[in-house]
Amino acid sequence: MNKLKYVLIAFILCPLSIMAQDKTSSTFGKGIRVLAQDSSFYLKFGARFQTLYAGRLNLETDEWSDKMMIRRSRLKFDGWAYDPRVEYKLELAVSNNDNGNISPESGMAANIVLDAVVKYNFAPGWEVWFGQTKLPGNRERVISSQNLQFVDRSAVNGQYNIDRGVGMQLHHMHKIGNAVLMEIGSISMGEGRNLTISNVGGYEYTGRIEILPFGDFAGKGDYFGSDLKREKTPKLSIGVTYDQNNNAPREEGFTGEFLDQHKDLKTIFIDGMFKYKGFSTMFEYADKWTDGSPVVADGVFYTGKGLNVQSGYLFKNNFEIAARYTSITPEEITGNEEFTELTIGVSKYIVDHSLKIQSDLTHTDNQFSDDKLSFRFQVELAF
Repeated sequence: MNKLKYVLIAFILCPLSIMAQDKTSSTFGKGIRVLAQDSSFYLKFGARFQTLYAGRLNLETDEWSDKMMIRRSRLKFDGWAYDPRVEYKLELAVSNNDNGNISPESGMAANIVLDAVVKYNFAPGWEVWFGQTKLPGNRERVISSQNLQFVDRSAVNGQYNIDRGVGMQLHHMHKIGNAVLMEIGSISMGEGRNLTISNVGGYEYTGRIEILPFGDFAGKGDYFGSDLKREKTPKLSIGVTYDQNNNAPREEGFTGEFLDQHKDLKTIFIDGMFKYKGFSTMFEYADKWTDGSPVVADGVFYTGKGLNVQSGYLFKNNFEIAARYTSITPEEITGNEEFTELTIGVSKYIVDHSLKIQSDLTHTDNQFSDDKLSFRFQVELAF
């Protein structure tokens, strides 16, 4: 498996030396950019990785455990082909943790492909997407893992997000006065990413509406953590998503074990982002349920509610302190554990989100198991 990864990386990187004959430009954090001399093709290539140390203390037994890993390692390609209105994105995951931690004994293939999508801007304010990419779900999931305010996403995202899917999306954006309104609709296979088997359930339908009443954020700041642009006027974005995964065959819809009995999984997300002069706050509420009991003969669908609220302040030296509260309340009949988390985080942004150091401390209050105190320290580098 490792040899296959190296061959794949070499196969992808070799053409860059050929394309260097065209016009190239580069800035740290902005990728290596190549424009064909006849302007028929544009490519931006980037790579990034996160080195993470994580330790956990069991507060009942005083047992300490820790690990160090490459949390994520990515290769990213995006640009346009033939016409600037025809955009594409390809993102590959090349670390063990990133692609499913697959072992040779499992007989399964690694989930290397994260995104492979073509986007066509067929009219002003309109785009149609085709391929595999993130569904228009909760805001924290759509925010890149490179651009997070904390070391990683919250447990609300971990338990209830709808992740990536293969299918088609329609995006529309327009203005009403100074306000910005966005609508997104999606039809996907409903079984997650990188599956080659025939659809064993139904289709997944997702709709999302966002409103920015005070206009656009600077530099698309509604989709990255922290107020790195230091908004000069208050900016707010509110989003609502409804997702229905018909005849979902897996425990969480997009992931988990395949179950013999299928259920319609329905999810509502309500989220928001606010930024002003270095202060930022983000909230998310999630509710996932099924028609009838989520418990079936050979397993359980993960259903319930979750709430996440986080805020931070970025000082002028690009040092930030932030706090996060997360509450997970699974549906009682599932037998899954209820818990809350309180997190304090600190970050030093050296070059925005492209070169940064982050650390956080989390207290987890569990319903059934022992309470825990977790410490994480991570360095991110992206070019």
